Amino acid sequence: MASPACRRDSLGARRRHGLSAHVLLVFFLMALDGLALQVRADKSNREAFVTNQLADSLSIVDLATFVLAAEIKIGGKPAGIALSPAGHEAYVTSPDSKELVVVDAEARRVAARIKAGEGPLGIAVNPRSGIIYVADWYKHRILAIDPATRQITGEVAVGNSPSGLALTPDGALLVSADRESNAVSIVDATRLERLASVSVGEHPFGIAIDKTGKLAVTANVVSGDVSIVDIEARKVVATVKVGARPYGVAIARGKAFVSNQGSRSVSVIDLATFKTINSIRVGEYPEGITADTAGRFVYIACWSDNTLERIDTETLAVTGRVPVGNGPRAFGAFLR
Repeated sequence: MASPACRRDSLGARRRHGLSAHVLLVFFLMALDGLALQVRADKSNREAFVTNQLADSLSIVDLATFVLAAEIKIGGKPAGIALSPAGHEAYVTSPDSKELVVVDAEARRVAARIKAGEGPLGIAVNPRSGIIYVADWYKHRILAIDPATRQITGEVAVGNSPSGLALTPDGALLVSADRESNAVSIVDATRLERLASVSVGEHPFGIAIDKTGKLAVTANVVSGDVSIVDIEARKVVATVKVGARPYGVAIARGKAFVSNQGSRSVSVIDLATFKTINSIRVGEYPEGITADTAGRFVYIACWSDNTLERIDTETLAVTGRVPVGNGPRAFGAFLR
């Protein structure tokens, strides 16, 4: 997005005309900013990038037609997925090969492979800086990677076995689900400083942050619930029971959508009341889940059925299903 980068004899007249020109320029730039905001608000996601762990591949699904558009060989049992802010690159974690795989989203090819710790799994991209954050499961840390140089530029120690990662909308804070510590870490995303650790349910895995940047929601696999964390207050404000083995969380239109591996369902929680309002039947062993930019749909990867499924966030019904590769995991934000 581009940044909003007559002679008179009387000094008073020159000042008046200068002021008018300045005012007109301000209004013009405000109009440009408004137009840019409207374009961003109206922008819809075009594609889903689904990591297939058993197939060692990445499936690309056209969201308009809801058909498989391409499949790219990745290797290393790909799991985590995130997109660059502009959507030109997809970043895939491959735990077995200990790599972050960079995919050119336009050319549909692997562009680079970066060694990323001992157990890269969860991943997130800073919406402002584009910095890539990778959770290193075995070393209990988060790595920061510069997308331009493709070099590790820093790291921060967190709890044991960090899994899901999420950032506040302003890119200031990074939150990790530290599975074996039964906690989440709150990290200054710029300084890579751990600010706090908040105890949550048993074995948190997936995590999402709402659009206000105030609430983080964790899927706690063993305790079968979600913890809702007030990020600023650094405390749990609610615990809500869901289905068996909750895995991932997506947030759309004031609701949290939680994929339940063991229940073949998605639980829907009202974030205003912290009450469960629905349970939606989906494919077998649902895992990765994310919402589109407009909050109109939520997409879920179903591991055992090898499908990507779509939920309408208004009707809370499944409205689409498309076959993808074997063992789809799609752990992260996988739409562009």
